[in-house]
Amino acid sequence: MLLIPAIDLRGGRCVRLYQGDFDAETRYEVEPRTLLDRYRQLGAPWLHVVDLDGARDGTQFNRAAVLELATKARDWQMSLQAGGGVRDAATIETLLSGGVSRVVIGSAAVTRPAEVGEWLRRFGPEVLTIAFDVRLNEDGQPCCAIHGWREQSSVDLWQAIDIYASQGLRHVLCTDISRDGALSGPNLNLYKECVRRYPQIAWQASGGIRHTADMKDLTGTGVAAAISGRALLEQRLAPEELRPFLPNA
Repeated sequence: MLLIPAIDLRGGRCVRLYQGDFDAETRYEVEPRTLLDRYRQLGAPWLHVVDLDGARDGTQFNRAAVLELATKARDWQMSLQAGGGVRDAATIETLLSGGVSRVVIGSAAVTRPAEVGEWLRRFGPEVLTIAFDVRLNEDGQPCCAIHGWREQSSVDLWQAIDIYASQGLRHVLCTDISRDGALSGPNLNLYKECVRRYPQIAWQASGGIRHTADMKDLTGTGVAAAISGRALLEQRLAPEELRPFLPNA
C-alpha cells in the first residue's frame, strides 16, 4: 500500500478542516512548496492536493498554486493528484497540461454522472480519480456528500460506483467525513467492504490516520493507497516507520 501525503489549500494557505467543516479550520504556517519538499525528502512519489475554495464555491483562487506545485513535483520526479472544484472538461485539460498527473472529480461524479462518464472515456481512467466523500446513515450505509461536503445526497456509495463500474473506472478516493482531520483512526470496515465489492478498483482510503499502526491495518483491507493530511502535516508519523509505504524512501 502506498502512502500519499495531502495538502489542502484555502486562500493560498495550507489548512486542515475538521470533519469537512469550513468553520473548523486549522491554518498551518508552512508554505505549500516547503511542504512539498518535506514530502519529497520523505520519499513520497505522489502528492494529493485539494483546492478547498474550488470544492466549496467553484472558484479557482488556488489554481496558480496547484499548478506551481505540479511543476515543482514534476521537476522532482513526483506525481501530483489534484482536485477541488473540477466541474468541466476544460479544467481537466488545464490541470493535465499544467503537469497534474491525475485529476480528482468530486461532486460532479454524483450530480452529473453522464458527463463524468464521458470524461472517463475521453481522458482515460488512468488520469482521473473519482472521489466519493461519505457519511454513514442510520442504517450504516455510506451516503455521498457533495459541494464541499455541505450537502448530503440520497445516493449511496455502492449506487455511485455501479454507475461507472462498466466504464473502466480505475481510481477511487473514498473519504469517511466523520474521520477526516479527527485523528480517530480509519474506517477499516468501510474499506474492507469497498475492496470486497469492487476488487478491480484501486481504492484510496482517506480520513482518520493517526499512526503507522493505522497504516498497517489499512494494508490489510486491500486498499491501494492511503491519504494522510493532518498526521503528516503535524509530523506525528516517524519517517523511519513510513518506509514500507514510501517506495522512494
